Amino acid sequence: MVKSLLVGCGAGFSGDRVDAAEPVVDTLIRRAQPAVLIYENLAERTLAFAHIAKSNDPQLGYEPLLALELSPVLGKCLSHGIPIVGNFGAANPEGAAKRILELAAELGLPTPTIAIVSGDEVPLDGHIEAMATLFATSVPQEKVVSANVYQGAFPIAEALKAGAQIVVTGRVADPALTLGPAIAHFGWQEDDWDKLAGASIAGHLLECGSQVTGGYFCDPGMKDVPGMDKLGFPIAEIFPDGSCIITKADDTGGMVDLLTVKEQLIYEIHDPARFMTPDVVADIGELELEQIGANAVRVHGVRGQQRPDTLKTNVYFDDGWLGEAEISYSGCNAEARARLSMQVIEARLKGALHLRFDLIGVVSISGDDSGRLLKSTARGFASDVRLRVAGAHAEADVIDRMLREVNALYNNGPAGGGGVRLNKRRRVSMQTCFVPRSAVPARFHFVTQ
Repeated sequence: MVKSLLVGCGAGFSGDRVDAAEPVVDTLIRRAQPAVLIYENLAERTLAFAHIAKSNDPQLGYEPLLALELSPVLGKCLSHGIPIVGNFGAANPEGAAKRILELAAELGLPTPTIAIVSGDEVPLDGHIEAMATLFATSVPQEKVVSANVYQGAFPIAEALKAGAQIVVTGRVADPALTLGPAIAHFGWQEDDWDKLAGASIAGHLLECGSQVTGGYFCDPGMKDVPGMDKLGFPIAEIFPDGSCIITKADDTGGMVDLLTVKEQLIYEIHDPARFMTPDVVADIGELELEQIGANAVRVHGVRGQQRPDTLKTNVYFDDGWLGEAEISYSGCNAEARARLSMQVIEARLKGALHLRFDLIGVVSISGDDSGRLLKSTARGFASDVRLRVAGAHAEADVIDRMLREVNALYNNGPAGGGGVRLNKRRRVSMQTCFVPRSAVPARFHFVTQ
């Protein structure tokens, strides 16, 4: 009889805690059964930043914290036969694989067997059917930086079955990181819809790391979570029928209960009857949750339908430059001085670019690019205010002018401004389209030193 599979999550986004995976791996080792560790490092904006990094240095473009993430656990995973699967390849899976090989050498470990899943980045001079779809968007072709397809789980499974100890991917659907190992372990076929759907939901619950173990769930006094300073990351025990039990790393903070699981379950699901992934369309309309013990929730009853014929694709394009500048005002009449600074900046730039103003401490998070809420908010008496000015433009020189104007407020008033911070960066924006699956096949290959 095939044993269940443990899938532990080591990261839920780029920039996650680099010490989160070690308690997960220690737990997987203690449970002494087939196990895999996954890292989910990609979001739409993360991949945009990765493309910028790669354009500045072709050796970069993968997860910046990769070495810090893997250093505490790489040796343990290799010695205990726990494969690692991660989309930490981002815009440069080859670069990520090279860095892992270097890391293993630095740590005095045996050279790991690494496979790369490719096919997510659409060649811009490639398949005419895919190109016709991509450039039906409003993005000028000459501005396209990259087009990345959300690939599925089967190439990951094939790499694991072929002996990969580490599988590096770029853009794959988040649940695929969990589904791929389950396919390899249980031998599921492409039309085992219910099983694929069940494990995809397990992956969906794991993909954001500690969101399902109480992190993002926590709201003190409303939804209290113990041990927030040492949150345990989640583990899914997946069974041959695709059902699972969600738990967390042993001896850690956080919690797994019906509420934390429900909150993560509905995250980013637009239609519970048709949760679309590259591998299956999942229906959670009849899903059942059961609290079967402390920090243990059973998830079953997911149904699956045939996978879609098209794959979601993000088209990244050069969108000029973004500038941000901040200056603080405090004490008596601080809000009035900050508002006068807004007027000064607007008048001196005279429509050179569209500006967004926020008064942190008055209106910021709830505002928008139009500034309507900020302008309509009654002038108050906030005594601790930070003015933020942001602007976007195709030309870097225009952004530089904006930044100089904010910096000049130091001496040119109003009174008492300080703590200026200036930042300028390239902006890569994104549009989404759907590309025929047949036009963008995925595959894997092993890395050779």
